[in-house]
Amino acid sequence: MTPTSDAPLQPPNRLGLNKGSYAGEKIDIAAVVRDCEQAAKKDWRIEKISFGSGREILALTRIARPTNAPARRAQNIYISAGIHGDEPAGPLAIRRLLEAGLLPPDSDYTIFPCLNPDGFALHQRENRDGRDLNREYLDPQAGEVQAHISWLESRSIFDLCLCLHEDWEAHGFYVYELNPDDRPSLAKGMIEAVSHVCPIDRSEVIEGRPAHEGIIRPTVEPRARPQWPESFYLLTHKTRLSYTLEAPSDFSLSTRVDSLVAAVRAALKVAPPSPASHS
Repeated sequence: MTPTSDAPLQPPNRLGLNKGSYAGEKIDIAAVVRDCEQAAKKDWRIEKISFGSGREILALTRIARPTNAPARRAQNIYISAGIHGDEPAGPLAIRRLLEAGLLPPDSDYTIFPCLNPDGFALHQRENRDGRDLNREYLDPQAGEVQAHISWLESRSIFDLCLCLHEDWEAHGFYVYELNPDDRPSLAKGMIEAVSHVCPIDRSEVIEGRPAHEGIIRPTVEPRARPQWPESFYLLTHKTRLSYTLEAPSDFSLSTRVDSLVAAVRAALKVAPPSPASHS
């Protein structure tokens, strides 16, 4: 029987491919990055940040466009993806956001479509030297992280940072919220938006941390941790509101991309500007 237009959507099923590590789809990261650059040519500033031996990271920035809305300070938004070479949904989500024009025009943006191009080329989590880049932001040794931090040091404070990831063990989508000033949370809105396209991981414990309805709110003091993810650097130096979005890698790649796009769009609809002291 052909389903009617108002028939409920069936939730996607886990693929059962991941056994001890990610074993799903691979992507041509060079082609994806080229697509992002092509999509950005019209009104983005395009920079290629060298990290040695002719290797580069693509950085895209765009200033808010004038609108007819009441005057207000433009939000400054940061989005990154691809810090782990076995998490393809993030770069693909950024490509879709750029190509489809899904980023609201009244905000400033800084976007890194892929922070670990060598890892993707080798189909591995780490960079080509075996370093997990997302553990290097306190004492950076990898060229990719050194170049990324050096570029960020000259940039202004961000109102909101979104780091796009995947988790090969997850039962569904979830999000880490770093919000030490207790600003209005964007997490529930993101979870609600994602729930229409991807299952939510509603486990009470995720990655060893208490969770509620797909949201982890860790009590964190970055200086107490010897290894920093990108989000800790951002929280310490560049923002007071950071979210790490985790798509479930054992679902189809299209589902994971849909989930990250839905979460980013939900966050950008309601993200408040930072207090004046951080502008």
